[in-house]
Amino acid sequence: MHAAQWWCRHVLVGPALRVWHRPRVIGGQHLRRRGAVILAANHLAACDSFHLALAARRPVFFLAKSDYFDQPGTGGALRRRFFLAVGQIRVDRSGGSGSAPALAAAQEVLTAGEAWAIHPEGTRSPDGRVHRGRTGAVRVAALTGAPIVPVAISGTVGRRWGRRRVTIRALPPIRVAPTDDVREKTDELMRMIATSVGVPYVDRYARPRSAADAAAISDH
Repeated sequence: MHAAQWWCRHVLVGPALRVWHRPRVIGGQHLRRRGAVILAANHLAACDSFHLALAARRPVFFLAKSDYFDQPGTGGALRRRFFLAVGQIRVDRSGGSGSAPALAAAQEVLTAGEAWAIHPEGTRSPDGRVHRGRTGAVRVAALTGAPIVPVAISGTVGRRWGRRRVTIRALPPIRVAPTDDVREKTDELMRMIATSVGVPYVDRYARPRSAADAAAISDH
């Protein structure tokens, strides 16, 4: 699996992103720390996860919505194999206890001393602002003792064509104690990311982006 991630990072995806997005990493020492770490980033575009993995320069495991694994036909099978090969963890986003197996898998990743990355908003921001986060990252941090590194990503959404400049800014890690309120800690995490990006924080969950939302953001 690590070999597949290396191949994706250095051969398949990484070179194209470096040419077209010219990523700039700030605070990279927080991303590249050894041992178990949770990388929690805002979510603007499908390429955010790739940029986060490139910036980390180490194997990174993500939660991926179950839709990515459930597509029928040959295309669906190839997509499923690709996501599994590069360390994606299938997550049920139906709510309730459906995500419990995925969070258990995340704990296994951290117990093995690896990096687990997550977009706490659960979906791409429909308007470029940072929205209320799900509490999974904080709950796993409280259970495992792994630090959370807040990551502010900007520039992955912009004009449809042409080169752009993407910035990945990693903030100093935060610790979560078992006695901390997970909701309050999650709100604190998301506000830190919003402040670093320089956009407002919205204290409500993001709704899936519509075609009109995407077009409006792409025009900026």
